[in-house]
Amino acid sequence: METMGRHVISELWGCNFEKLNNVQEIERTFVNAALKSGAEVREVAFHKFAPQGVSGVVIISESHLTIHSFPEHGYASIDVYTCGDLDPNIAADYIAEALGAQTRENIEIPRGKGPVQIKPTQVKAL
Repeated sequence: METMGRHVISELWGCNFEKLNNVQEIERTFVNAALKSGAEVREVAFHKFAPQGVSGVVIISESHLTIHSFPEHGYASIDVYTCGDLDPNIAADYIAEALGAQTRENIEIPRGKGPVQIKPTQVKAL
């Protein structure tokens, strides 16, 4: 079976506290990241936790982008899954830069191909 999609799991460290705790800014960042990658945005849902943190999803025709942020640790976990010809790294890179990530660990997994061999983690200082 040909690969149906590409899934980037990204660990973002050293992010800006205010950005990680601002639901409107995160929503805007994720919608812009989806559009920048060429995706078609379908639905958007984000939630602000008390006292801090944001979780959310942008549903795209090609799959989804998600986040859960931990502002108190300067950390965010993000997923970008795209099907077809879209490159999920375009959106993941945009998000990491927008959130001010100082360090990032990415794993890219081909989806729909069968048993997966995960490549070693790539650590990238921004």
